[in-house]
Amino acid sequence: VPLLVVGVADQLAGTVTAAVGEASGLPFDAGIVSVLVFGAGANYALLLISRYREELHEHDDHRTALAAAWRATVPAIVASNVTVVLALATLLLATVPGTRGLGLASAVGLLVALAAVVLVLPAALALVGRRAFWPFVPRPGDDLSHAGVWARVARRVVDRPALHLGAGLVVLAVLASGLLGARVGLSQADSFRTASESAAGLQVVAEHFPAGSAAPFVVTTDEGSATRLTSTLQQVPGVTAVAPAGTDGQGLARLTVIGEPAPGTPASLDLAEHLRESAHAVPGADALVGGGSAELLDARSAAEADLATVVPLVLLVSLGVLVVLLRALVGPLVLLALNASSALAALGLGAWLDEHLLGHPALDVQTPLVAFLFLVALGIDYTIFLMHRARHEAVGRGTREGVSRAVARTGAVITSAGIVLAAVFAALGVLPLVVLGQLGLVVGLGVLLDTLLVRTLVVPAATALLGERFWWPGRVASRS
Repeated sequence: VPLLVVGVADQLAGTVTAAVGEASGLPFDAGIVSVLVFGAGANYALLLISRYREELHEHDDHRTALAAAWRATVPAIVASNVTVVLALATLLLATVPGTRGLGLASAVGLLVALAAVVLVLPAALALVGRRAFWPFVPRPGDDLSHAGVWARVARRVVDRPALHLGAGLVVLAVLASGLLGARVGLSQADSFRTASESAAGLQVVAEHFPAGSAAPFVVTTDEGSATRLTSTLQQVPGVTAVAPAGTDGQGLARLTVIGEPAPGTPASLDLAEHLRESAHAVPGADALVGGGSAELLDARSAAEADLATVVPLVLLVSLGVLVVLLRALVGPLVLLALNASSALAALGLGAWLDEHLLGHPALDVQTPLVAFLFLVALGIDYTIFLMHRARHEAVGRGTREGVSRAVARTGAVITSAGIVLAAVFAALGVLPLVVLGQLGLVVGLGVLLDTLLVRTLVVPAATALLGERFWWPGRVASRS
């Protein structure tokens, strides 16, 4: 039932986002949007259905149970969705058009997924009734002790929170160290996971000619300065030839510059910088240096600027949602720090595996920003699912007992949701573009890391260690 509803939502989201992309003129990768919509929609559905199963043990009428489950889970589902949608909306401030388009399309797609799970799925479940859980149909009076593996794990974490928090942070730090020395910027030949004719052509050119001749630099300049600029550029190390490529008849001349390095390699990016420095130093030339490697250099600079702009906004949005949902300040700050640490650890692990196991020389320029955004925004999902329940369970019992009971009751559903989402992102690995495979690898690993380590051990340990201070300036334990 949920797969059918989410599948239809994915198809509808594809149609809607295509129309939005056409209207906005912004490009985006439909595969990433589809993965995000399907994965997030499945997560929301699992949360609702898990609580529905619990309520069926308490109510004879399945629709009463469904209504109770809907009321209990919709705040967490909406908060989770709003977090991701607002985080994706920050991509509209990015410089790269493809990044802006991805943010807009993904946000629209997730709103479609939210509507499907909150409105359509409950109606479908109401029609099917308890039969949705066949052959393990829940009935009132069934044993619902929650004394399984998750209860035992939660109890051990809460009993020794400092040990588990310290060990978890050490693991995250070790994994994040994979970012040390990681390079960003794939060459054209390295951008495809499978063999391509264009990559083969670049290889043939490199064997018989200067490798840079496959994608020469194009320099435009004032026609009167063309001779002086040609002489200057010929002196730049790594340049093999500079040739005139015509004029526009209105005072503008064009030069073709061939370099030794293959296009898109670190050496070619360095050459692009040197060419620009030399060209801009020629008085009156008003020179501009373009070409494939120069474009890649600009893309990398734009991605770095976007990273500095978007990441703080994503963290601020996530913090705001947590503060509103938990009605606290200390806890959300701690949770956000742990979530960001988990994202960095996933990026480090993914970068290390991508280089040493898969053999890719660098991360694509889009991978760090998009992966970090997905990891933080989607990781907050599981934090919201867990801590929304922990706040409810802490009333009258205290924070330590509340978080222990929350882990026991949500451990199975959060783990299931994480595995589903990781598997969905892993599907990107079969696509030919390396950037999509890198996103699938990093986000998939990050979701598993977040589910199995951070949400199971680190967050409960930090919450138990803080105790009632977690909810400052609010309070929940004294309520009756």
